[in-house]
Amino acid sequence: MALRNTVALLVGLVALFHTWGAWAIVEVNMEDKVEVSIKETAQITCMYTSDEGSGGMVIEWFYVTRSGDKQRIYHQDPVSNTVDKGTPYMDRINVSTATGVVVLTISDVQVEDEREFTCRIKGLTDGSGEGRTKLRVFATPERPTIEAVETGVSVDKFEPSKIGTCEVKNGYPRPNVTWYRDNMPLLSSPGDTIIEFRTTTESNGLLSVVSELSRKVVKEDKNAKFYCEVNYFVPGATQMTESAPITITIYYPSTEVYIWVESPKGKIKEGDVVELRCTGNGNDPSALLSIKHTRSGETWETDTAQINATRINSGEYECQIVDTESFESLTNTTEVFVNYLDPAVVVPEQPAMVLQGKDVMATCNAVSSLQTETTWFKDGEEISKGHTLILTNATFDTSGTYTCVVSVTELEDMQTNGTLIVHVQGPPQIRKDRTVIETVNREVDLKCHVRGYPVPTIIWTAGGKVSKGFQKVTENGVESVLKVQVTSDMTAVCNASNEYGSDTSTFNIKAKSNGVIIAVVIICLLLLAVLGSVLYFLYKKGKICGRSGKQDLTKSNKDNIVVEMKSDNTEEAILLGVNGEKQPQSHQ
Repeated sequence: MALRNTVALLVGLVALFHTWGAWAIVEVNMEDKVEVSIKETAQITCMYTSDEGSGGMVIEWFYVTRSGDKQRIYHQDPVSNTVDKGTPYMDRINVSTATGVVVLTISDVQVEDEREFTCRIKGLTDGSGEGRTKLRVFATPERPTIEAVETGVSVDKFEPSKIGTCEVKNGYPRPNVTWYRDNMPLLSSPGDTIIEFRTTTESNGLLSVVSELSRKVVKEDKNAKFYCEVNYFVPGATQMTESAPITITIYYPSTEVYIWVESPKGKIKEGDVVELRCTGNGNDPSALLSIKHTRSGETWETDTAQINATRINSGEYECQIVDTESFESLTNTTEVFVNYLDPAVVVPEQPAMVLQGKDVMATCNAVSSLQTETTWFKDGEEISKGHTLILTNATFDTSGTYTCVVSVTELEDMQTNGTLIVHVQGPPQIRKDRTVIETVNREVDLKCHVRGYPVPTIIWTAGGKVSKGFQKVTENGVESVLKVQVTSDMTAVCNASNEYGSDTSTFNIKAKSNGVIIAVVIICLLLLAVLGSVLYFLYKKGKICGRSGKQDLTKSNKDNIVVEMKSDNTEEAILLGVNGEKQPQSHQ
């Protein structure tokens, strides 16, 4: 019934249009393009005007296939609206209408959705209008990756050599790759620079681009930074990203060669380990380097030479670099000087002899390649500076060993030393520090310390006997030790003499008995005598009884302690109480 009414209505409208004698006119307006990012939602708007109004319009949406055909995806008339089945959009589109406006919404846009969409508006009469919009899809690519050539590149190659590869993945539309060298763009140039591109379509429709840069390198490229710039499109704009920079190894021949002392820094002295280095200003792995001592001809077939320095190592050293392909060579030289310090020479070389009260002079020098200074020491203490040592008004205290230290002021730890021995000649002098000796021992060591030079002869006289004793020569003279048996007070005489005179020292020895020991012995004997008398007295008085032989120590009924005394003759035991009373027989 409703259908019949609708058909009748349409027939009536047609008759009415014929009555008017004119056709209805529909005008459609659409944007040329709509831009959207992949996986987002696109809205395509179709605006129209019609003399019929919007109530009786037929609305249809189409897309253009790759072959150019139109494929309908949506139909709407005054009675119903339908999404066509069997198209890529049957589950992804939605159409909304308003007065004069129809909007097609496409969700989850993919690369294959980049195509032309058509909106067709038809009136109930034969009048209609149609508009078209191109849907543009964009995908932001991943950040570009770059790889440098693994091997070095030689400057003497006649053709461009591969520098590196730049790759950008999953962009849409195709990203543009530009190579740069130190912020300057590179363009393809026959025989000098070659830039190649290779585009791959991924399974999802996105595009990946690989670009390879080849270049005829020069020496100046050794520190250059190469990188690639990627320009890509987004809705309504263009954006850019860059790869990380790379550097490459450039092989080029040397034009100069250098040689220098790597260590030690500063002046060199004997005993140092000297390291020489040799290199060229090129970078050629096939070049051969060597170092040679010009005077001796000693050669090191390497770029480093280590030398245990002596003065004979001084002189010129030559560095040579040879190109193994062209056999061309370059050389350069440097001078090495090894500083030296000879052993110190002390004059006089033999021990210096000086009379008491006189002066002595000595010198200490060492041949050196550098300025030196001399310091004199005695017994570890500094006594003078300068190469000459003067000792005035000599005494026996002047005798001894002097050390001179010759050092180089410019180099630390570069020094040598010498020794001077001084003997002061004069008559003996005996040190008289202890001449009275008291002793309780039967043997005494007497010591006689004598200074003088020549070394004095020492003779002892003690107890009517003459002896030399035990003698030991010291730095300042001689010491003699005499062992003396002491039985009573006595006198010992030390006599020292040399060609300049003599000296004597007398030792008075007083023998002392050990009174303490004797007193203790006497007291002990007295106590034993008293104890024996008391026991004998008690025995005679009958205060001690009991002859039953050996008895054990026991207690009385009064808890008195008893003491057992055993007679050697009768073997009788005498028990005494602590209080000295005789114990009853029952307690024995």
